[in-house]
Amino acid sequence: MKTMSRRSAIALGVTAAAVTPLFSFAASAKTKRYGPKDGKEIAPGVRVVEVGTGNADIPAYKSISIVDVVFQPGAHAPQTVMDNDMVCTITSGAFTIKKADKEFKLKTGDMYTCAKGKTDEATNTSKEVGVHRIAVLIPA
Repeated sequence: MKTMSRRSAIALGVTAAAVTPLFSFAASAKTKRYGPKDGKEIAPGVRVVEVGTGNADIPAYKSISIVDVVFQPGAHAPQTVMDNDMVCTITSGAFTIKKADKEFKLKTGDMYTCAKGKTDEATNTSKEVGVHRIAVLIPA
């Protein structure tokens, strides 16, 4: 395992502390029901709905954009290179997430992160509409 510098540890802690309230609120709020035409289709059965944008108090980021990625049952978002750092929470459904070096399963309430320049793909493995609520961290 690589060691982490003190500066990196502090930056990670500040970022996590700043973003966590967004997801505490998002996870406790009832997931909005989206229609089959809401948002923009990015893959068959997968749509992105813009929720909102706000300024960031985190020095490395100028703003945070919140989006919901809505997956129909069994829908798959193919491997994509991330344009920004992101913090994701599952607000409904169950998913298999594949990254370059690992694969894992998530359910409602679980969180994970995506790093800029890394790949990610997701499949809704539940029989219900699944939603990823994503905080996209826009660099300063």
